[in-house]
Amino acid sequence: MQSETIRWPAPAKLNLFLYITGQRSDGYHELQTLFQFINRCDYLTINANMSGNITISPAIKDVPLESNLIYKAAKLLKEHSNCSFGAHIELEKNLPMGGGLGGGSSDAATTLVALNYHWRLNLSEQVLSELGKTLGADVPIFVHGKAAIAEGVGEKLNSVTPAQSHYLIAVPSCHISTPAVFKNPELKRDSKKLSHQELMNKKWTNDCEPCVKKYYPEVANTIDWLLEYAPTQMTGTGACVFSTFSHADEAELLSQKTPDWLNCFTAEGLNTSPLRDLLTTKKSD
Repeated sequence: MQSETIRWPAPAKLNLFLYITGQRSDGYHELQTLFQFINRCDYLTINANMSGNITISPAIKDVPLESNLIYKAAKLLKEHSNCSFGAHIELEKNLPMGGGLGGGSSDAATTLVALNYHWRLNLSEQVLSELGKTLGADVPIFVHGKAAIAEGVGEKLNSVTPAQSHYLIAVPSCHISTPAVFKNPELKRDSKKLSHQELMNKKWTNDCEPCVKKYYPEVANTIDWLLEYAPTQMTGTGACVFSTFSHADEAELLSQKTPDWLNCFTAEGLNTSPLRDLLTTKKSD
């Protein structure tokens, strides 16, 4: 067991494009989407111990411990590996919940990756991704830790290197249910499946955006305001929206001009996640 206390990052992601190419007989949707990380993270400070128990602080309001994805990931890893160790996990929550930035999935992935290290389980990235997939469709990309085109229901990953742009990310004041978006009969489900080369060279859009804008005026108003200044679209099923810039100072300048009702922050796109970078450093120590 590795008893060193380590502060692990759980980065946010953006969907730089999201196309729905069909729906399977089991109800799940076939996707083509491009994941890239940003340098805005939750942090999990982990201290492994011999107790056999998983403790988390602080508690997340309105989320029982058994429903906390961090707890579920730790418990799943313990059961899979028949591990008798425990851990105390302190969460620093910086990413908005239900915003389409993948915060909960990223927390779960970081838990799997970090406890695999602390408990010296030596499970492969593939095994951790398979475990993560049972917790949420976005967990594998965070385990993978490299920008990728995802296909299938999001589990088939192919690493790519899009431009590491700078972003202004807006957080509309609404919570959007991903299942509700995917159940909406008005959702576009017939985008043509394209080759990776075609995908990387076309203008990027998000098939969920028209549907979400129709039912969530907060998202529509945010996109409409930002489009006056820069290319802007929604990430995932929302609610967060991002504007793309070539330079950090352009994003920062716009963030200072936004109206009071628009909550935003700036970030840098990353093709390798901070979690993967830290793990690489720890393994080489």
